[in-house]
Amino acid sequence: MKSLSPDLQAHLDSGTTTLAWCWRLTRADGVSFGFTDHDRVLAFDSTAFEPESGLTASEIRTGSDLSVDAQDAEGALTSDRISEADILAGLWDAAEVDVWRVNWADPDQRVLMRRGAIGEIRRGQTAFIAEIRSLAHILGQTVGRMFQSSCDADLGDGRCRIDLNDPAFTGTGAVLEPLRDRVFRAAGLGAFDPGWFAFGTVEWDSGENVGRRIEVLSHEVTDGIATLTLLEALVWPIATGDTFTARAGCDKRIETCAAKFANSANFRGFPHIPGQDTILRYATRDGGHEGGVL
Repeated sequence: MKSLSPDLQAHLDSGTTTLAWCWRLTRADGVSFGFTDHDRVLAFDSTAFEPESGLTASEIRTGSDLSVDAQDAEGALTSDRISEADILAGLWDAAEVDVWRVNWADPDQRVLMRRGAIGEIRRGQTAFIAEIRSLAHILGQTVGRMFQSSCDADLGDGRCRIDLNDPAFTGTGAVLEPLRDRVFRAAGLGAFDPGWFAFGTVEWDSGENVGRRIEVLSHEVTDGIATLTLLEALVWPIATGDTFTARAGCDKRIETCAAKFANSANFRGFPHIPGQDTILRYATRDGGHEGGVL
């Protein structure tokens, strides 16, 4: 049940309405944007809702069960507020969304219809379609710690306590030769062992991808030249001479935590829990049942 202001209720009861949809999107980096399907800028709640984006909304899909309510918002990629590069870089992933119904003739007459977050984003050649999920999607997320053998901390966070700015875990390099859209040979990392940056990150310091950070899938070294394979392709092609900062990675195993980082005291997993092989074991005649450790 929505609580409407007397003025908005009187406007709805008049039979002739001047209503518009307004969306406020707040990205994870704190930047907010306002859009409307009206043909003029609407301003309220310290936000200017602009029509230039060409953003339009579908009907709201609501069920009587516990499924997540959803709505699609479609916009043009020619907008200078939402670019294909930002979508590919993940800047809009899980952005918070406020959806308002507003009397465009008097924006003080408005009601907040729903809050949610950006879900799946589908892209075409000239436009994008973003799914707006209701707050019910939070009920499907894992809360708290999981009982698992691998570490559930992020390398370098407050629980892990590794300083990734330590020169032992950070290196700078430059692209010598792009091999494929996510594979390249680089100079500057020859002092590091193969695999040192696997599962780590590369942050670009120059080139078209400057400021972007992406995970490393594998790290190989041949004659002092490193070959890095990224987890996914970058927004813009890698170019010879692009510089970057690489940070070490962790595969979340206790053996790696001890040998690579000497940090097993801060390991945040349960490495000694029984595995599935314990459940599947059965008695045999060839020993293994004398009471010793299996």
